[in-house]
Amino acid sequence: MAKDKVIGALVMILGLGIAIIYTMGSIVDLFLMSSLGGANPKGLDLTSSWLGGIDLFSWELFVTLPIWLLIVLIAIIAIWIGYSMLTTPAPVPLEELEEELAAEEEAE
Repeated sequence: MAKDKVIGALVMILGLGIAIIYTMGSIVDLFLMSSLGGANPKGLDLTSSWLGGIDLFSWELFVTLPIWLLIVLIAIIAIWIGYSMLTTPAPVPLEELEEELAAEEEAE
């Protein structure tokens, strides 16, 4: 396996790992902790029943969600770059190109 293919595989695996770990550490943790949290001190019911009782107006959600989107977007770009490096064929060496050009000139 060529060096660039190994680097591409590592970049792809690293991007996937970052996306999974950051999702588990931020979004899943936020949703689990908010669903297990206590009552609202003001007595208002601002939770959404279809999201499992998550407070849609909590500051943690407004801070965590945009940062999570940014990190996952960067990880997806890294996965795409790694996949491209992994699947792109190696370039033809210059010596072979020069031989082909010489052969074409002789044929003319």
